[in-house]
Amino acid sequence: MGRGRAKAKQTKVARDLKYRSHETDFDALARELHGDESGSDAEDDSDDWADYSGPSGRG
Repeated sequence: MGRGRAKAKQTKVARDLKYRSHETDFDALARELHGDESGSDAEDDSDDWADYSGPSGRG
């Protein structure tokens, strides 16, 4: 008992996602997937762990 409303809502959401026309920015998607180097987000993350000395033996 009680599954009817949950299933109806899931069906409504699935139908909405399937049939609604979405405005997709394919240029932004391509930049995200291919790694746009001109963006300010494109930083080298290789030094994130440079200052990490590991677990200390003190305790």
